[in-house]
Amino acid sequence: MSSPERPIAVGFIGLGIMGAPMARNLVDAGFAVTGYNRSRGPVDALVAAGGRGASSIADAVAGADVVVTVLPDGPDVEAVVAGDIGVLHSLRSGALLVDMSTVDPAVSRRMAALAADFGIQALDAPVSGGQQGAIDGTLSIMVGGDADAVAAAMPVFEALGRTIVHVGPAGAGQTVKAANQLLVGGILELVAEAIVFLGKQGVDAAPALRVIAGGLGGNTVLDRKAASMLAHHFEPGFRIDLHHKDMGILLTAARDVGAVLPLGAVVAQQFVASRAAGDGALDHSALLRVVERLSGVPVH
Repeated sequence: MSSPERPIAVGFIGLGIMGAPMARNLVDAGFAVTGYNRSRGPVDALVAAGGRGASSIADAVAGADVVVTVLPDGPDVEAVVAGDIGVLHSLRSGALLVDMSTVDPAVSRRMAALAADFGIQALDAPVSGGQQGAIDGTLSIMVGGDADAVAAAMPVFEALGRTIVHVGPAGAGQTVKAANQLLVGGILELVAEAIVFLGKQGVDAAPALRVIAGGLGGNTVLDRKAASMLAHHFEPGFRIDLHHKDMGILLTAARDVGAVLPLGAVVAQQFVASRAAGDGALDHSALLRVVERLSGVPVH
């Protein structure tokens, strides 16, 4: 992918809450990273961290061995990758495209097929672990695509994550991410309901959740989110708006294959309610506020 004389060149597009720390981790790992973002501030921050800034998509991917995209939604990916001034029109044949956004699996399959027409291998590699996982380089990465492309991308993945699994062909990574978001959203809802239930019963939720966390009811969401939920601190590590989008991806993909997800549909509606109440920019753990409203608990 690169000669022994130079580091792997990575074009990185999308320097948001997740993308910015991921790009910095690649810089720290010795990759030659060129970053592009619609707003200039994150690009300047990457340059200050040792990367290179780009003023366009074409500039970001020129000479790249690997291009990584971390974008908000499917239409953004399609525009950035396949648009008239998109990645595929500037990236050299033989390079590797790794989309680490969370989008509909059908989008990933379309992009992979189109990339192949340009002589470019494409992977869908969405992540889980939130902003802190991106900062710490401990993300879980679920990868869809050809095995040889996965092997070629492994140095990049190892700089970004701790759990890296090739889960199947193009689109499979996004399918696994949708299942992940079903589980995370559902558990957040149940943690919120447990907190409200305990409070209504007059039980201090903090020690109650500590003992629950040590038993079969323990889970990573409880470990990472319970304290901030109890404190009603909802600074976004992963916004309600984004999880709402992900639940839409899940339900669309489920409908396409006839998978019935009754609890998933209910949780999706809780995200709708949260956004309707003006909480879309808060962390997804702010589902607690929806349950509090339903239960007549004053919302902080």
